[in-house]
Amino acid sequence: MSAAGEARRIELHLLGQTLTIRSEAPADYLRSLAKYLEERVTALKRSGVKDPTTALALAALDITDELFRAREDKSRDQGDVGARLGALVALL
Repeated sequence: MSAAGEARRIELHLLGQTLTIRSEAPADYLRSLAKYLEERVTALKRSGVKDPTTALALAALDITDELFRAREDKSRDQGDVGARLGALVALL
């Protein structure tokens, strides 16, 4: 068993291949990420994308888009909260 914070080897199964990676993250967490990616790729294949590499690239772009939009939303929300707090302080 590895110590906390120490990278260890973890096998992931993705798109019919076994990937061995080194990570400090919990194995179950990494497996859930691989499962999520596989589900996204499978959905793209069902929609007509035949090439696995193309499906993987499209899934990665889609997930990256979601990440960037979430970051933008968070940044905008933080700005809104700051503006509201400033307005409240001005009222005091």
